[in-house]
Amino acid sequence: MPVFRLSKQVSFPPPELAEESGLLAVGGDLSSERLIAAYRRGIFPWYGEGDPILWWFTSPRLVLFPSELKVSRRLARYLRTTGLRVTVDAAFSEVISMCAEIRTDTRRETWISTEMQQAYIRLHDLGYAHSVECWSDGTLAGGLYGVALDRVFFGESMFSTISNASKIALIHLVAHLRERSFQLIDCQMTTQHLLRLGAREITGESFRELLRHYIQSTAPDGNWTYDTKENS
Repeated sequence: MPVFRLSKQVSFPPPELAEESGLLAVGGDLSSERLIAAYRRGIFPWYGEGDPILWWFTSPRLVLFPSELKVSRRLARYLRTTGLRVTVDAAFSEVISMCAEIRTDTRRETWISTEMQQAYIRLHDLGYAHSVECWSDGTLAGGLYGVALDRVFFGESMFSTISNASKIALIHLVAHLRERSFQLIDCQMTTQHLLRLGAREITGESFRELLRHYIQSTAPDGNWTYDTKENS
C-alpha cells in the first residue's frame, strides 16, 4: 500500500489502507482539529524528534474493555494499603513531561517531543485530553494520559517512578471511565504488562466498527475532577 501525504486540508485516507506495519500517512500538522479527526478514525501520530509527522493505524489493535480489567490479588492488596494519593486532571502537563523524561532516562526512544507535548496540552485545555496522577508525599510518582471521545478513551502513555504506580493509575482510570459509561480503552501497542491487566487484541476491522458505534459525538467533556484525598 502507498503511504499517503497529507495536505493542509484536515482529512485522512481510509485506515484500512495502512501498510502492514500500520503506517498510513505522512505530513499534516498537530492541530487539535486534525488530532480529533484522527482519533475518531483510530489513527494516531507517532514519530521521532526531527522526523516528519507519521500517522498510524495498527492491526491487530490492543484494547481494554473496562469490564474486563484484571487485578491480581497481590495488586488488589497493594491498592488497599498504598498511601498513594490519586487525582485526575490535576497535573496534565507534568504527567506528559514525566512520560517523556522517563523514557529518555531509561534510554528508550520517545515520540513525546516538545511539539507533541504542546499539542496534547492544547487538547487538555479544550477538554479532550485527560491525565491520572499518583502522588507519594506530594511528589508525582506515576500517571498516565490520553484522549477521550464520547465513550472511547485512547491511552497514550504512562510512567512510574515507584513500583506499581502506573498500574494504580490505570485501575483508577478504569473505575472513573466506568462511572462515565465509557465502553472501550485503546491501548494501541501490545505489551505483556497490559495483557496481564486484561487487554486483548482485536482486528483492525473490529476496532473500526467499535469506534463507529461508540463515538457518536466529538464534543469535549471538559475537565475531570477526582481526588482520593477528598473522596475518602
